[in-house]
Amino acid sequence: MSTGPEPHPRARPVRSLVSRVLGTVFVILLLGGVLVAGSTWWNGQQAARQAYDRILVGAASDIAESIRVQRGAPLVDLPVSAFQLLAQAPEDRIYYAVIGPGGQLVTGVDPDHRITAPARGGAPVRFFDDMLDGEPARFVILTRRFVERDFSGPVDVVVGQTLRARKAMTRDLVIDALLPLALAGIVMIGIAFLVIRSALAPLGALIEDLSHRDPYDLTPMPTERLPRELQVMLGAMNRFMQRLDTQVEAMRNLISDTAHQLRTPVAAIRVHAETAMSDPEEEARGRALDRLALRTRSLGTLLDQLLSRALVIHRTDSMPRTLVDLREIALEIMERDDSAVLAPGAELRLEIGEDPVLVRADAFSLAEAARNLLGNALSHGQAPIVIGAAEEGGQAVLWVQDSGPGPEDQVIARLGARFNRNAGTREQSTGIGLSIVTSVAAAFDGRVEMTRRSDGFRAALIFPLVPDTMREDA
Repeated sequence: MSTGPEPHPRARPVRSLVSRVLGTVFVILLLGGVLVAGSTWWNGQQAARQAYDRILVGAASDIAESIRVQRGAPLVDLPVSAFQLLAQAPEDRIYYAVIGPGGQLVTGVDPDHRITAPARGGAPVRFFDDMLDGEPARFVILTRRFVERDFSGPVDVVVGQTLRARKAMTRDLVIDALLPLALAGIVMIGIAFLVIRSALAPLGALIEDLSHRDPYDLTPMPTERLPRELQVMLGAMNRFMQRLDTQVEAMRNLISDTAHQLRTPVAAIRVHAETAMSDPEEEARGRALDRLALRTRSLGTLLDQLLSRALVIHRTDSMPRTLVDLREIALEIMERDDSAVLAPGAELRLEIGEDPVLVRADAFSLAEAARNLLGNALSHGQAPIVIGAAEEGGQAVLWVQDSGPGPEDQVIARLGARFNRNAGTREQSTGIGLSIVTSVAAAFDGRVEMTRRSDGFRAALIFPLVPDTMREDA
């Protein structure tokens, strides 16, 4: 049985940059504190062991020095100094015993509390750990050897004490080391907070700048007096804003061009249609319908060019650049046989070599630019028309050449402009097509070159040639 949709899990709140950095600093300090505490505890434990081991050895030495032989047996007169040394750990239980050569107890604690000492070895001083009245304790054995007429053999002095003073000393050393460390950690976190706030202050200025900007203001933001990391981030943001500004400006131009270019043909179609509807004469109506059909075909061509330009503008900025052989572009244009539609029967030739002519660009955009060059040559040039691709002077060239003289110099200077108002001239009919060509050339670091030659007029797209090393990789 359905109980309704399950609630979405709550999204975790996004932590601020300040809290992240402070959290990281805190974790680092905490780990450092743990390491320092462990090291301090270990060193404190070793220091306490060495200090109280010396006390045990001192007490055992004082007792050993007080042993004398009387009537063939060891006799001990316990010195006060030994117990004064052991009294430095007043809370600890102590143990002492003097053991003769046969293991007999010369003096010491009650036999029920005797400690099982390890076997005698070569060292005169030996330490060991054992239990004393249920508590862990530390013991030392100091052996003194006697060689006299009526007594000969070793006498062991065993002194021990529990570990309360050692543990207290270790604890005090750790606390004394960690308290300054904790205070220093708090101070460091405060300093880190101030430093982070100071380092992030430029971000506040950037936010202030962006919040007061006009929505259509995509000019680059200033990067002076910024830290290097922010300069990198702001540089990437400026490059993105520049691309966005280019796209917005291209869309504005496209809308403006479309409105400008469509106004005249749409008005002419409306006039021709009204004329054809209102003219009573059959012959005049037929001429009006012919003009209407011509204007309609012209409008269709114009719409195709405008849509092609919009697509090229989009692709040149969004599509990745790949290695393109300009010979394949020229061959594709020939194989599509667009010339049969634009200029039936026109003579068209292809000139390409055996070596590849590689550029880094978008193949579709290059093909659109080449088709527009060919379309202008077919519409306004003279046959034969040649399309080719080659390497010239270290550059990659894709050209279309007709056998005519070409337009006048002042017309060439204005070719490729977005639009012009000289209706009926060659400039208007080629303006959008060559505007596409100019946009494609600029998008891929190239240029458009139009030159008169002894054998005709050539319009060429010139791009940087891909180096030989990159050709081998491709």
